Amino acid sequence: MRIALGSDHAGFALKQQLAAHLLEREACTVVDVGAYDAASSDYPDYAEAVGRAVLEGRAERGILICGSGVGAAIAANKLPGIRAGLCHDTWSAHQGVEHDEMNVIVLGARIIGSELARDLVKTFLAANFTNEERHVRRIAKVKKIEAAGR
Repeated sequence: MRIALGSDHAGFALKQQLAAHLLEREACTVVDVGAYDAASSDYPDYAEAVGRAVLEGRAERGILICGSGVGAAIAANKLPGIRAGLCHDTWSAHQGVEHDEMNVIVLGARIIGSELARDLVKTFLAANFTNEERHVRRIAKVKKIEAAGR
């Protein structure tokens, strides 16, 4: 699986750890969209880069990291077609994919540790959308809201 991976300066160290984990343990191809160092940077830039990589088909899913995860999730969700979810527990990491067709997981580097981050990513990548009628219906409503906002 191709994964777009991005962070601002606050998430840079965790991004580096997750990149190594994805390559070694999850056998993924990593599309690193930055940041490329820990110098101060702005999370919206990386939220857009991760989202565009997913929307353009350069990655199947995305992982986005900032200090709390909140700002990056808000920014990523401005892109029509991106369903980014801030996750700090494994239930949300799989349920977000299974029920809400989440295609970007957002992590707060200052909130969770690297071991939990690895567990969340593993759970997120293993999950699949259920295609149950109720979930398909709800996603269609989300897409309608997106279209109305353009």
